[in-house]
Amino acid sequence: MRFEDQRPSDNIEDRRGNGGGPARGRSPFGGVRLPVGRGGMGLGGLVLLLVLAWAAGIDPLQLLGGGGGALVPIETSDASETPLRSTPLEEQQKAFVARVLATTEQCWRDTFAERFDRPYVEPKLVLFRDGVRSACGAASSSVGPFYCPGDAKVYLDLSFLDEMERVLGARGDFAQAYVIAHEVGHHVQNLLGTSRKVQGERGRVSEAEYNRSSVRLELQADYFAGCWAHYVEHRLQGRAELEVGDYEEAIAAAQAVGDDTLQRRATGRVMPEQFTHGTAAQRAKWFRLGYESGDPTAHDPFRDER
Repeated sequence: MRFEDQRPSDNIEDRRGNGGGPARGRSPFGGVRLPVGRGGMGLGGLVLLLVLAWAAGIDPLQLLGGGGGALVPIETSDASETPLRSTPLEEQQKAFVARVLATTEQCWRDTFAERFDRPYVEPKLVLFRDGVRSACGAASSSVGPFYCPGDAKVYLDLSFLDEMERVLGARGDFAQAYVIAHEVGHHVQNLLGTSRKVQGERGRVSEAEYNRSSVRLELQADYFAGCWAHYVEHRLQGRAELEVGDYEEAIAAAQAVGDDTLQRRATGRVMPEQFTHGTAAQRAKWFRLGYESGDPTAHDPFRDER
C-alpha cells in the first residue's frame, strides 16, 4: 500500500506509556494476539501451551480468544503512567496506522453522506502496550486488536502487526491495513445500530443462534473492510493506492483468522458449533464481495447467509 499525499489522522490516542490491567476478553478481530517478542512466547511455546491446556481439560480456543462484539471485561486495575519508550520501527508503524485510519475516515465520511444521508462520527484509535483500560474494561494485549462500542474506540498494540506475519502467516502492509479497516467496520456497525441488535439477542435466543449472529457480525465487518479497499483503489488516487499483491495480502489475512484455521491450529480438528467469526473461506468471500462492489448496502450477511 502506497501513500503519496495522504495526511495522517488526528484521531490517534497514544497510551503506550500507560500501564494496563490484567484482563481476559474477546477480540472482534479474532482474539489472536500472542505474546511473542520482547521476551515473550514463541510459536513453539504456543503449541506446548495449547497441548497442556487440552490435556488439562481447558478449551485451547479460550487462549486464542473468540466471540464477537464488545470486549468482555473480567478484571480491572488502575493504569500507571510511565515514560514512553519507542523505537524507530514503532514510530514508522504509528505513522502507517495513522494514515490507514485517515483513509477509513474519508471512505466512511463519503459513504455515510452518499448511502445513509447522515454524518459519519469518526472513532479514536488507541495505541497501547501490554495492557489498556477501555469503557469495556481492562484488556491485556493477548486479546488482540478490538473495538469497544462503549467509548467508540479501536484498540491496537503495535506489536500485533509484527506477530501477524510471524505467528499467523499474514504478510504485508495491506494485511495490517485490513485489520484496522475491519475494526473500523465494527464502529460502522455500532453507528448503524447493528451491534446493538446482535447484543440484544444474548439471552433471548439459543447459544447456537447467537453464535450464528456473531459470525454474521464479523463477516459484515470483513465486508465493510472490502468496501474500504474498493474506495482506496478507486477514489483516493494521488493520496493512497493499492500495489500489486495488496488484495491477496488482505485475503490471506482474512483466511488466517478463520475459525476453522484457528481451531485446526489449536486442536487439529474443526468444531463448527463453536464458530464465532466465520471460516477462512467465508471471511475471504465477504471481503472480496465488499472489494468488488464498494457498496455497503449491496450485500448483507444477515440477509444473504440465512
